[in-house]
Amino acid sequence: MILSRGTLNQTPGKAPGVKAFAILSGIDSASRAILISVFPVVMYRIYSDAQLVSEAYFIIGLLSFLVTLIVPWISRKIPRRWLYSIGVTTYILSALICAWSNSWMFAFGLGLFTIANVVVFVCSNAYVMDYINRVKLAECEALRLFYSGAAWTIGPFLGIWLMTTWKPLPFIVSALASCTLLVAFWFFRLGDGKAIRKSITAPPNPFAYLNRFLHQPRLVAGWIFAVMKSSGWWVYILYLPIYAVENGHSEQLGGALLSLSNAFLFLTPLILKAMRGRVRLALIFGFFCSGCLFLLASINLGSTSVSIALLVLASMFLILLDICAGLPFLMAVRPSQRTEMAAVYSTYRDFSSVVTPGAASLL
Repeated sequence: MILSRGTLNQTPGKAPGVKAFAILSGIDSASRAILISVFPVVMYRIYSDAQLVSEAYFIIGLLSFLVTLIVPWISRKIPRRWLYSIGVTTYILSALICAWSNSWMFAFGLGLFTIANVVVFVCSNAYVMDYINRVKLAECEALRLFYSGAAWTIGPFLGIWLMTTWKPLPFIVSALASCTLLVAFWFFRLGDGKAIRKSITAPPNPFAYLNRFLHQPRLVAGWIFAVMKSSGWWVYILYLPIYAVENGHSEQLGGALLSLSNAFLFLTPLILKAMRGRVRLALIFGFFCSGCLFLLASINLGSTSVSIALLVLASMFLILLDICAGLPFLMAVRPSQRTEMAAVYSTYRDFSSVVTPGAASLL
């Protein structure tokens, strides 16, 4: 039997619980939420062409997808606590690059920010699967979303408003939030995760664990659910602000609508209570309703305001899917494959970030 590196580096004391991960998620969300509506608007300012913006996001998404696949290999060389710290530090660096860039360097900074998000997300999910048992996974996901609610509600509109005041300002605020995240992470002393006993050595090929993933149907199904949900968010977050600007609305409208949609995160405790024991029904209901509303929004009803309203309504059901779409995957992961499968799971965002702008640029 072989003990993982976490055996030696795990910090003694009380293990972090659901609330600790919710706090970290809330701070992480603050660093990202304030820029989520700023990025597409600034990219559109630079390129003045929605297709070029789509192509830039496509390239960045492809790069982050490849990075996701090699994170488990990197984690064998670098302890997880340091890998997480490097990811957060890259948040700070990329935000500062974007703050004072108005050309291709801005796209480079956005790429770094996306890669940092991948690293932090993979490590976070691995920590959750280490410390939170299956019974409390749904509670953990709901509480993480609830603690993130304020950031995602205020952040998108605040970011746009700060940008109109002084362009670097939202990026500076994001960098400060990332500094806070780094301090909080070390305060909770997560170490390198719990000790996991493995009967075999880790595969040397960073892509070897993909075969294990493909031979577990429940993991594949859970990943597909997450991809579809994320694709809906990509359409909403990336193209709603551009759609609004191209149809004569202000740049602030996209941020305001995204803030409004994210305010639904405060309903997560009620949603969690309603869906308890009904995860499968919640998945079906969420996908069906959001899909129908997106379809209706795509039909020319004679008013851009009607389409925008339908998209905002669809985002309510995307919030429902944020709570339940990842549960089938997280509950099916074997303990000995946590880091590898956390990396596989995180590819849903990168895969959707490649497919969505790629399809949009072709359209």
